[in-house]
Amino acid sequence: MGEEDCAHTLVVFQACRPRRGREGEDDRRFLEALHFFTVENVRWRALPERFGHWNSVWKRFDRLSKAGVF
Repeated sequence: MGEEDCAHTLVVFQACRPRRGREGEDDRRFLEALHFFTVENVRWRALPERFGHWNSVWKRFDRLSKAGVF
């Protein structure tokens, strides 16, 4: 994914910030986690630690999915 595509995606993520709780710490890292998840075809629990805690990534993905982003 190029920088321009990434920048566009990050704008969408910012529009879907949670109303309560902690904000996502690193949008780019979250996007890379989703890429890893889909390319490597792993379970959420198998995400490497470099992407953060798997449950945090999953919760954010779930929230964005329910908002219609994915």
